[in-house]
Amino acid sequence: MALPQKHFKRGSTKPELPEDGVLRFFSMAFCPFSHRVRLLLAAKQIPHHKIYVDLIEKPEWYKDYSPLGKVPALQLAGIENQPTLVESLIIAEYLDQQYPQPQLFLTDPLQKALDKILIERFAPVVSAIYPVLTCNPNAPADAIEKFENALDVFEVELAKRGTPYFAGQTIGIVDYMIWPWFERFPSMKITSEQKYELNTNRFGKLLKWRDLVAQDEAVQKTALDVQLHAEFQKSKTLGNPQYDIAFKAKY
Repeated sequence: MALPQKHFKRGSTKPELPEDGVLRFFSMAFCPFSHRVRLLLAAKQIPHHKIYVDLIEKPEWYKDYSPLGKVPALQLAGIENQPTLVESLIIAEYLDQQYPQPQLFLTDPLQKALDKILIERFAPVVSAIYPVLTCNPNAPADAIEKFENALDVFEVELAKRGTPYFAGQTIGIVDYMIWPWFERFPSMKITSEQKYELNTNRFGKLLKWRDLVAQDEAVQKTALDVQLHAEFQKSKTLGNPQYDIAFKAKY
């Protein structure tokens, strides 16, 4: 049974979900946190049903799956009582343990802990650039400065590790967990007053990493064009976010 390719809104009828034991993935097509989970589902080739949710006008029935109304949410339909997981990193860790091929978290307990800390350190990067990325006309004047200072941590860490990916010679969990924002950063060249781009001198290693990660199969399967990201953010500033333009894309 194919589910509608649209974002369900307030007042919509609850979709009829097949009782086939297949995972149910609730997301918003432009949400970078949902994108994290989408990457893992693609990388591990895990079958799942996709249900898209309008985050401004959330459907009333969505609280049955995610009491806080958050995305991503992953309902484990094949388990007794069909529990739902929320928070992208929690979902990612569950999927990596439950579907171990390819393994994305490192097995060494210390390195795994350090990688999870590094992922958490991406939060200041996101919070600093969020007003600019989302075309907020009231973005702080020092937003880009704070963003670049926070991003320096990742340029330095990549140099310290001395490997193509944060995970080493092959792509891993840190790479996938921070990638969604790197897909979105180029939209600022279109939408921001400054026509902002990452500085090639300051972030040379990260830009090389970005070009490498962009070639990954799961990344390509889940990618949205930079123009679509820009179009969506502009629609939000007009008070009418066009969620469904994502379906101009291939997924």
